[in-house]
Amino acid sequence: MPTNIATALDSQETGAVAKARLLRTSPPRYFVLALLAGAYIGIAVALLLATAAAFVNTKSPGANLVKGSVFGVALALVVFAGAELFTGVVPTMLQGLVAGKVRARDVGLIWLASWIGNLVGSVGFAAMVNASGVFSTGAVDPVTGHTSFFTALASMIHAKVALSPGQLFWRAVLCNFLVCLGIWMAARASSDAAKLIVLWWALLAFVATGFEHSIANMTIFGLGIFAGVPDATVGHLANNLLWVTLGNIVGGGLLVGLAYSYAGREPAAAITIPDQDAAPIAEPALTL
Repeated sequence: MPTNIATALDSQETGAVAKARLLRTSPPRYFVLALLAGAYIGIAVALLLATAAAFVNTKSPGANLVKGSVFGVALALVVFAGAELFTGVVPTMLQGLVAGKVRARDVGLIWLASWIGNLVGSVGFAAMVNASGVFSTGAVDPVTGHTSFFTALASMIHAKVALSPGQLFWRAVLCNFLVCLGIWMAARASSDAAKLIVLWWALLAFVATGFEHSIANMTIFGLGIFAGVPDATVGHLANNLLWVTLGNIVGGGLLVGLAYSYAGREPAAAITIPDQDAAPIAEPALTL
C-alpha cells in the first residue's frame, strides 16, 4: 500500500530543504546532479530514436506506442541513480515553499540551476552521440542520402517547429502533469518494483500521446543541430523551450505540486470569534 499523502508531503518538503541547502553550500555538486539528469533524459531520447525510427518513417500508427514504451528508462535513471531534473523539482520546491520550509528565492535558484544544468547535460550528451556516429552511419537512402535515423529525427523536429505557442504550452502542461504524477506516485510507493511500474506508465502516457517535455526537447534539438537537420536551429530550440518550460511549470507545479499541498493537509482548526454582546470569557490560569 502507498504511504498516505501527508507523509509523502513531509518527504517532499524535506527534499526541498535538502536541495536548497546543497545548492547554497556546494553549487558545483548540485550542478553535476543537474548535468546527469539532462544526460539521463538524453539516453531515453536516443533509445527512442533507435527503436522507433522505422515506425516514424513509415508513418506507422504504432510509432508513438514504441516511443512511449521505451522512454520509461528516463525517470528510472533519474529516480534510482539520483539526479536533479528540472521538471521533477518544480512541484517539490513549490510544496516546500507552501509549507514554509524554503523561501521563494530558493525556489527560483533551484529551478534556474536545474534547468541550466539539464540543458548543458542534454546538449553535451547529444554531442557525444553525434560523435559516436550511431545515427549517421549505416544504410543510407539512395534518394535522400540520409540514414533512417536522420529522416526520423528531421520528421520529429519539423512537427515540433510547426506547433503554435499555444499548442506547445498546453502540450507541455499535460506532459509535466503526467511526469510529476509518476514521480509523486513513486514517492508514495513502498517497493522499488511499484516505483518502476508507475514511472513507466506515466511516461508511456505522456510520450505516446505526443506531449512536450522541455528537457527531452533539449536533446532532440541538440541531436538535430549537430546532424544538420534543416529545422533544428538555435532559434527554433529557444522558441520551443520558452513555451514548453512555462507549460511544464504549470503542469507540474500547479496541477500536481500545489494541488496535493492543498488537498493533502488537514485544514487548521477554525478560530471562533466570540459574539461582542456575549458575556466575556474568563482567561485560563497559567500553569507553571
